Amino acid sequence: MADKKRENPKNNEIVGDKHFVQTKRRERKVRKGRMRRARLRVFLRFVFVLAAAYAMWFVSKLPVMYLPDNAFKIVNSEAVQIVNNNIVPTHKILTVLSRIPVPNRPIYMAKTTAIEKAIKQLPPVEDVYVRRYAFPARIQIIIKERIPVMLIAPDVKAQPVAYFSQDGKIVGREYLPLKTNIKPLLVLSYGNKGDDYKNWELDKINELQKIAKYIETYSKEKVEYIDCRNPEDIYVKIPSINIRLGKPDGQIFNRIARLPSILPQVKMVDSKIKYLDLSWEKVNYLKLE
Repeated sequence: MADKKRENPKNNEIVGDKHFVQTKRRERKVRKGRMRRARLRVFLRFVFVLAAAYAMWFVSKLPVMYLPDNAFKIVNSEAVQIVNNNIVPTHKILTVLSRIPVPNRPIYMAKTTAIEKAIKQLPPVEDVYVRRYAFPARIQIIIKERIPVMLIAPDVKAQPVAYFSQDGKIVGREYLPLKTNIKPLLVLSYGNKGDDYKNWELDKINELQKIAKYIETYSKEKVEYIDCRNPEDIYVKIPSINIRLGKPDGQIFNRIARLPSILPQVKMVDSKIKYLDLSWEKVNYLKLE
């Protein structure tokens, strides 16, 4: 068998050392390359941030980013749009706005809290939303109005003097007549005799609405008005007859429930009827004219 050459251990060590050194050099080069790229990315990011900040500063100084100084004092201004105000006239909203300073900031930084708070002081307004737009700077004021549920008038032939909203808020005659498709319940009241409608609370509003609903349910007719001019002797008018309900006590809804058995007979009476009296607990009678 041929003898094999034996490798020199010293030669192996020299080769191994050279390979190790080369490996370390490559690793250093890789690390240096990574550090240079990382530094470049940090630098570019810094430059980008500076450029973006400068661009924002430059844009913020453009006149189109600011509301005109007279934006709140001009009717039909392109800088202010008011929508959804069916009850509150636009000129009343502009009157409120005219007392508020125009924001002296770019539109995207302008605060709208003062605008919303001021307009919400108007009785028919339930809430206000303000949207901001740029290029050119302008705002859109969105009005959410309270829903009218009850009109107050001293007489059926007189114009209403106030109305109540769904949440029990009373609104004066300066916002009447209503320019909506909603037809609130008409209630007649003098506002005296110890029952001033200005002091009515939400429970009172809800009770009158409930009475009207019961009458319409049992009579199958629309209530024209409720007469509360004498708070202890209530009348309800429907197309076919005037109904006397009497005192609004705990039995009033039981008395209304007798209508389905009475109205068919009433409609057969030839004489002219002044009212149907349901003010008694167990007795019904007709008052003739």
